[in-house]
Amino acid sequence: MAVPPTATDVTIRGAEESDLGSVVRIERDTFDQPWPYTAFERFVGEPGFLVATRDGAVIGYVVGDVTPNFGNDIGHVKDLAVAESARRRGIGRSLLHQSLVTLTVGGADVVKLEVREGNTAARTLYRDTGFDVARRVPRYYRDGEDALVMVLDVAAWQDEREPRY
Repeated sequence: MAVPPTATDVTIRGAEESDLGSVVRIERDTFDQPWPYTAFERFVGEPGFLVATRDGAVIGYVVGDVTPNFGNDIGHVKDLAVAESARRRGIGRSLLHQSLVTLTVGGADVVKLEVREGNTAARTLYRDTGFDVARRVPRYYRDGEDALVMVLDVAAWQDEREPRY
């Protein structure tokens, strides 16, 4: 597993109400079916809503949560995006990894997400992190594209990240 690069000029922290305008702009620039402002507003203050900032400006975000499931809680990475100008610098990977840590602390045993079948960059990031395709959901997106549901066993992911001495 690749360890995310440490960008010394990027800070990852919990999202605040004042971040929402920037988050929504990135969302609209990134996705054909963007979440509305109110969807993000519901997650403000939740541990799984993180933003990446550089010089005080939001350049990326991740939204995740944990759902109780009879003792095997499930984490869900619901949304992840990085501003076009900040991509390919490890920021998305860092956001994803921090999200996984947060969801694990929140009790998740496994983490799932949905990704467009045609989103090669995202699928590569998730696969490189340890996610496996669990199933395909036909016509998941409004435009008819299929989604892949990907799943990560958090314990196995943590074991792979432990230093070997």
